[in-house]
Amino acid sequence: MVYCDRCGTKNEDESEFCSKCGAELKEGHHRRNNPNNRQREECFGLPYGGLIVAVIFGTLLVLFGLSTIFGFDIWTYIGPFIIIIIGILIVLGAIYKYSKR
Repeated sequence: MVYCDRCGTKNEDESEFCSKCGAELKEGHHRRNNPNNRQREECFGLPYGGLIVAVIFGTLLVLFGLSTIFGFDIWTYIGPFIIIIIGILIVLGAIYKYSKR
């Protein structure tokens, strides 16, 4: 039996990927070749965090464009908004990591 380095799950000796988390068990194989791969992209410790950051960044760009069109001074709010969002993402990432233990 082979134990997964990531989650500790017991797998068959012939297994290339962990049956629970999809982590690679043997060298020379790539996770992306595993059709059953359940590993998720993480950013700020959150699953799909990169997608969350992209949505927030895209929203900021749209707001900036609209503020330019309508003559609204958005720069007053952008700095604090970005700091608040990053803080929230860090806190949520910490809570998520803690809950996974």
